[in-house]
Amino acid sequence: MRKLFYGIAAVSFAALFIVACTKASTEQTDAQVSQDVLNQIAAQGFSTEGVIKTDGGYLVEGDILLTPENLKHTATSNELIYANEEHYRTTYLVTGLPRTITVSLNTTQANFVSATDEAIRRYNALNLRVRFQRVTGTSANINIVTFYQVSNTLGSAGFPTSSGNPYNQIQMNTYWYTPSIAVNALATTIAHEMGHCIGFRHTDYMNRSYSCGGSAVNEGSAGVGAVYIPGTPTGPSAGSWMLACGSTSSSFNRPFTSADQTALNYVY
Repeated sequence: MRKLFYGIAAVSFAALFIVACTKASTEQTDAQVSQDVLNQIAAQGFSTEGVIKTDGGYLVEGDILLTPENLKHTATSNELIYANEEHYRTTYLVTGLPRTITVSLNTTQANFVSATDEAIRRYNALNLRVRFQRVTGTSANINIVTFYQVSNTLGSAGFPTSSGNPYNQIQMNTYWYTPSIAVNALATTIAHEMGHCIGFRHTDYMNRSYSCGGSAVNEGSAGVGAVYIPGTPTGPSAGSWMLACGSTSSSFNRPFTSADQTALNYVY
């Protein structure tokens, strides 16, 4: 969930999620990323602008980590479409339903603990076939790991594996998420990254300017890698928890909208 700000406090729509509001005009693709890898990323329907090589794979669209396994997959579903601003998911989803997904947190920072519990509560209140439970230790299905870095990255996560497991790590940058950040703002970010972990993409990835401002930016290409979720809006999905950009302001909060609930209930 990598978010870039157009100015930290002045702009309410900020870089909040891994693919969110990147400063495309100043950020450059890592020189270590080969053209072959960039071609694979594009084939999966993700932007090749500003790709960063990491230990686990490649960070794309600001807050999404693509693993080597992700890049090897070739989607064949006839449901794949050239998405607009509707809700959509990745090809792989969490399987073995009904299922409880455990979530751990590597910090005792009070607002992180409360925000993680609030994010979990939001999902569990929908009585989905996936439920979340916070546990201690480092062997959870999803591990929330904090780090400190003076950068535009707010957080990041990946997508489910081909074996049907959720992506196992969410990284959150405490450079942005200090003890003073409001619980609901932080919970919205964590819930967003959890959404990536179980297979949801940004609702506005075909026109990131909807939530990020600025000029229209298409995070994908050819519609590969996004499966439309029936029953969700075909126009801008206002207030969605999976919008690309958000804010760290004290008033920022995106609980699940009715369209979000439709998407979550359809998939899980």
